[in-house]
This record gives sequence, structure tokens and C-alpha cells, in this order.
Amino acid sequence: MKLFIQTYGCQINEYDSERIVETAAALGYERTDKVEDADLIVLNTCSVRDKAEQKVYSALGRLRELKERKRALIIGVGGCVAQQEKERLLERAPHVDFVFGTHNIRKLPELLAAVQRSGARHAATDFYRDPSYMESLAGRTLVEGPKAYVAIMQGCNKVCSFCVVPHVRGRELSRPSAAIVSEVEALVRRGVKEVMLLGQNVNSYGLTSPGEITFPELLERINRVAGLARIRFTTSHPQDLSPGLIEAFATLDKLCEHLHLPVQSGSDTVLQRMRRGYRLAEYRARVERLRDRCPGIALTSDIIVGFPGETEREFDQTLEMLYQVEYDDVYAFAYSARPQTVAAKLYADDVPEQVKRERLQQVLAVQNEISLRKNRAAIGSVEELLIEGAAKLKKDQVMGRTRKNKVVNLVGAQPPVGSIARVRIVGATANSLAGEWLDSDRDSLYA
Repeated sequence: MKLFIQTYGCQINEYDSERIVETAAALGYERTDKVEDADLIVLNTCSVRDKAEQKVYSALGRLRELKERKRALIIGVGGCVAQQEKERLLERAPHVDFVFGTHNIRKLPELLAAVQRSGARHAATDFYRDPSYMESLAGRTLVEGPKAYVAIMQGCNKVCSFCVVPHVRGRELSRPSAAIVSEVEALVRRGVKEVMLLGQNVNSYGLTSPGEITFPELLERINRVAGLARIRFTTSHPQDLSPGLIEAFATLDKLCEHLHLPVQSGSDTVLQRMRRGYRLAEYRARVERLRDRCPGIALTSDIIVGFPGETEREFDQTLEMLYQVEYDDVYAFAYSARPQTVAAKLYADDVPEQVKRERLQQVLAVQNEISLRKNRAAIGSVEELLIEGAAKLKKDQVMGRTRKNKVVNLVGAQPPVGSIARVRIVGATANSLAGEWLDSDRDSLYA
């Protein structure tokens, strides 16, 4: 039997898709990249922005004809849209056989069995407070290449006014640290060099679990895993960037010098309406302490433009903030109201769409200028690169990432995928670097 899975959204959705593939494989399904060959189709969805949600409904519309031609085809929808819409999704898309929410991947076998047995359509969207739901039924994390995701927690307690995450992922819940470390050790035994620790707010790991260690302590334990080369994590909330976590960047040799720290806006009044819990001065003070303890750390961030009520002056403050902080990169989006959020209930979406688009382009232009300047400054430097695979645009080249999470496409001699190599940076664009492998002998590689 064949499984086709389409993933929308962030790294956490990608990780969940890996668990779906693992679970389906245990039931006899082999993954296929051809949707027309599938016996089971799963859309793993995102609802953080309206555009992502509409992509899901467009895809479901295209699948209706395939379902009519293949009556035995089973279609399931998981992830954040499934959690948000629940049974309504079954009503809106009658050709969908089952829906499963963000806490319910482990229910995939029984949902499939119900469809195969009687054609019964179900929506499994309960939230759980036992963290065992985050453990893989297959008991073996999917590994493809030298990198792997490891979920350490799920949910968020912040309830920022624009954010749907607490409604579709639930309250914060942490996996046991022993299970996390054990999973990392197992991944390393299977050749993984780098792990990305995942959670909606990893900084608050363990805080709602009595007796559990803190996030900096978890990082320290993972740092001791023999054979592991790199540790990354995402995502962080600025409120929880603790002195201990800042110190971890200065002392843990495997923790990469890159932090994604979403600021969302450079205006204190917008931040207040967003219910972010900090002022820009506090945010910048934490960044300064971080840069003091870990000079040269790469910072990335999220920006929302066109939040309800955003004035020209408030938007200009965001542009000023970009020049002041000088991120290595940002992910910028135009605001869209999301169901159940405080902002959708309290504020009119009053910034015209054309204004949102113009502001978004301004943010991207400013950041492009900053990213290009910072990347050009790296030309001539020697960087450590984890070789990940073929380059996106030139399949005869390989690419990798620096410890600062910069993409480097290699010209000339090509080190093997999975190796860690020293390269000299020889070129730069705003989005990536070009590099040359310094040595083609084995002494240039190390694990």
C-alpha cells in the first residue's frame, strides 16, 4: 500500500509528518511522491496564517476528483487546521474520511481501521495532559541524512493576541528529559550529527512539569551525548530568554551560534496590543547580553506588518528596529486574523491589504540590504560546514550550513554528504554563501 503525505507549515509540522510516515509504515504503507499512486493521502496542515489554511482547502478541492475515480482511496487531514475545524472539516469536505488533531497522531491506526472496516468517518481532536502522546508508536525516529528533529515539548501558555497556537496545540507540556536524551543517543547511533530541538516555546521547557530539569539543563545533558556534533532549537519567546540560556551559548561547545528570537514588531504600542509581554528596550537588552556572552551569534526573527491599528509611525519604528538590531535574516508576514484569537475578537482588521503588502515589501527590502552586507562580510572567512545534500539550484553541487545556520553552496571539490568540512567563503548573496572546500584529504573532515 502507498502513502502520499503533504506537509504545510513549520518544522514542527515536518516532524509530525515524520511520525505519521513512521506510524503508517508500521501498518504496511510505503511512502510515494506520486499522489495518483496513493492508497492513503494525508494532508498535515498549518493554520498560523490564513494563506496556509486556504492552501489546504485548495488541495482538498483537487483531491475530490481523484477520490471519485479511486473509491478505495482514503483521505485524512491532520495538524492545525484539523484541530481548529474538527468535525466541521468533515462537513465541508465530504470526501475526507478522517480528521486527527495535533495530539492524535497515535490514533491513526484506529482511524484507518474504522474507515476500512465500515467506512465510518471520525474526527479525533482531543487534547491530552499525559506527554506520552508525543512518543512515537513506531518507537524509532525516521532518519534521512545527518540531521534530525526531536520534539521536546508542545503547546504554549503565552496567548499572544494574534496567535492561534494555544488553540491548536494546547497548553505547554514537556516530554520527560530522559526520553529526549535517549532519543538523541539513538539518533547518533544511526549516524545523525545534528539535532534540532522543537517546541512552540522551547525556552519554557520543564517549567510546568514538577521535578523536571530546565531548558538550559536539558541542553547541557544533550551536549554530553558522545558523537553528536551540533545542537539547534526553535522556537524561543523573548520573555523566557533566561540568563542560564544565554550562558549556555557561551559554554556549550555543541550548541550552534544561532538563535531565532521572534520580536514581531518594533513598536511598544503594537507589542502591547499583541500581548507580547515585553517592551522593545527589554528585548534589545536581552540581545545585548546574548551578544556580549556569545559574540558574533547569528540572530533571526519574525515580523508581522499590518497588525490592527498599526500606524505609519509604528511601522517606521519596526524599520528602525531592523537597522538597530541587525538580524541575519527575518521571516516577515502580513497580519491575517485567525479564528479564536484575542486580536480577531477585539480588533478590526483595519490596515488595508495594499498597505500591508507595501509595508511587507519595505521590511523585506531593508532586511535584504542588511543580510547582503552581513553575508559579504563573511567572504574570506573559514567556516565549519555540515554537508546536507544537493544544492537547490545546481544539483551538481552540494550544500551545507554553518554553525550560524548560513546556507553555503560549494564550488569545486565536493565533500561527502554527512561530513563536517572546513570551507572558505568565496561569495555571497543576501540569501546564501558560496564556499570552497579547503582540503580534499581526510584530515579536513571530522565528526
